[in-house]
Amino acid sequence: MNIFQASISSPAQVSELDLGFEPDLLLLFVSPDFDGPEAAAKALAEKFPQAKMMGCSTAGEILGDKVYDKSIALTAVHFEKTKVELAISRLEDSGNSSFDAGAELGKNLAQDDLQHLIVLSDGLNVNGAELVKGLHANLPDTVGITGGLAGDNADFGKTFTIANGEVASHEIVGVGLYGSDLKIGFGSRGGWDSFGMERLVTKADDNVLYELDGQPALALYKSFLGEKASELPGSGLLFPLSMRSEDNDQPVVRTILAVSEEDQSLTFAGTIYEGSYVRLMKANVDRLIDGAEDSARVTKSVGEHASQLALLVSCVGRRLVLKQLVEEEVEVVNEVLGENVKTTGFYSYGEIAPFDKFTACSLHNQTMTITTLSE
Repeated sequence: MNIFQASISSPAQVSELDLGFEPDLLLLFVSPDFDGPEAAAKALAEKFPQAKMMGCSTAGEILGDKVYDKSIALTAVHFEKTKVELAISRLEDSGNSSFDAGAELGKNLAQDDLQHLIVLSDGLNVNGAELVKGLHANLPDTVGITGGLAGDNADFGKTFTIANGEVASHEIVGVGLYGSDLKIGFGSRGGWDSFGMERLVTKADDNVLYELDGQPALALYKSFLGEKASELPGSGLLFPLSMRSEDNDQPVVRTILAVSEEDQSLTFAGTIYEGSYVRLMKANVDRLIDGAEDSARVTKSVGEHASQLALLVSCVGRRLVLKQLVEEEVEVVNEVLGENVKTTGFYSYGEIAPFDKFTACSLHNQTMTITTLSE
């Protein structure tokens, strides 16, 4: 496997790139503040016409042990033995379309030798939990799935994906990696702590939460936030919800994407189930960095091989908590994985990965999710 990486600050830099090999895959993580993502994506597609290209907008670009803004984090990969295919699905709305789009994507990439699927989705017009269910619908349990939801800093205005030189919203792009020579590792950990009493979800529809303990969800949530309530939905990234369906279920974390004053509802990145129990969560810097380190250690143990490339998808909420210390969680991941591993990724509106090698893929929020690749 050959790997080339560069931080691009303008489309004009594309013409100057000298990889030294013909790439099979281009990964682009693009700031929503980058001037000219369409021009840069088109130029890369023209310069490397044989490569499959996937990418998305971010809340921060990861390259090596640095976190960038207003840039494109570019990683070009040439595989010695692994085949690469790309597919796109369209999202029509945030309801059943998410499941259908995931099912279509999985079906289009399903082949006997499919080893792993990397998925990047529009971050606002999707129910990430339903998307993941759809991806599983047409794929065997032996196929790993990882990826994330596109970000828009902390603005929640517009996100986009990139596929083969085209920039679009309301789309999901997936890359299938094929062949037994490919080795994969993955891990996903958080570091957030639950606090306060559990609340019963008494009214919810898909990823929209209307009532907790029979009370309007938004009003109750605002009572927790105090003065930060005026900063919603952005401030909701600092106080996600932990949701469990049964006493022995491993809880998942859900992050707010939007609020509605009209019906006093909260819209989340994934499904909120009626009858489930939720608790508020908070974090501190040390716990988040420890969580990132734990994720790297899990990834290394699952992979059981010397990795060459690592894809990091961390939540925008973590970046808001860590602030100027954000690079510390990226640095600790690099330290655990080792100096020979090339690292890229982005800050997201949701992370897609299994809890561990014995569980199916899930939508997560507020985690550091890592995927490693090698041949």
